[in-house]
Amino acid sequence: MSTTYIAMIVAILMGFGLLLGIGLLSLLSGALNFLFVKPRFDFLTSQHGEAGFAFTCKWDQDAEPVRFDRVRVHLFNPFGLPTEVDITRDFNGADTDFARDVEMGEKFKTIFSATNLEKASIEIEVIASRDNVTHIHSMKALEFVNKIKNSSKTLADVEESFVVVKEKARFEIPERTFISPPLPKTAKQLKMASNPMFAGDFAGAALAGGAAAPAAANYAVTKVWIEPGCIVCDACEAIAPLVFEVTDSTCIIRPGAPLDDGLKIQDAAEACPVEVIKYTKVG
Repeated sequence: MSTTYIAMIVAILMGFGLLLGIGLLSLLSGALNFLFVKPRFDFLTSQHGEAGFAFTCKWDQDAEPVRFDRVRVHLFNPFGLPTEVDITRDFNGADTDFARDVEMGEKFKTIFSATNLEKASIEIEVIASRDNVTHIHSMKALEFVNKIKNSSKTLADVEESFVVVKEKARFEIPERTFISPPLPKTAKQLKMASNPMFAGDFAGAALAGGAAAPAAANYAVTKVWIEPGCIVCDACEAIAPLVFEVTDSTCIIRPGAPLDDGLKIQDAAEACPVEVIKYTKVG
């Protein structure tokens, strides 16, 4: 056999070996990515009962520096009832290993009473909305239900090992037809015409003789904004949910919020205990 043929055979074998090596490295890289980057879940017992989803989440923050702040649970049940349950909830975001107990609502309970769960599947999505990253964890629906029912730990049991942020306190907003009691922890009161503390501010709203004032004409506003000092009491969102969104630490104006209902925006501003809602009228 000539040296030319021998050289060709050696070159072919070396090329094949190189391709094989690249393939093995790719498989190894994928396996490492699956094991160390993809979030790993552990199920906890929720304080919300069957309406809650409590879990821990670990991932390689160095390889994927994101902030997870949303969870989605999606039931696919083509052979049972209900055939589908799809629930998404936001939670206090975390950029390190975390544990959360998320209130998913009454609809979440239907997963536990669904029929033919052994033929159904569940997808759990943990989402970093700001970073546009989503990780999906799939399992049999019956396995999902059993993991939750058989979990032995609660959020309190793991909070030393994970970042645990308590759900923000929600203020109960009283009806605007009677005098409001002080809001919890603030000693502030809602600024309302029916509250004697603010009677002077609304003195011009009534006609002489105590007759009711005519209904004010509605108007549009050109701009509405939140000044520093929001106490996240939820009063504005309860009055005008299309305009205001209360977050964990402040209130924001929703993108594309309708500004044609000036009276409702005015009501929200007047109901703000710390008077940080400002707006300007058209014209």
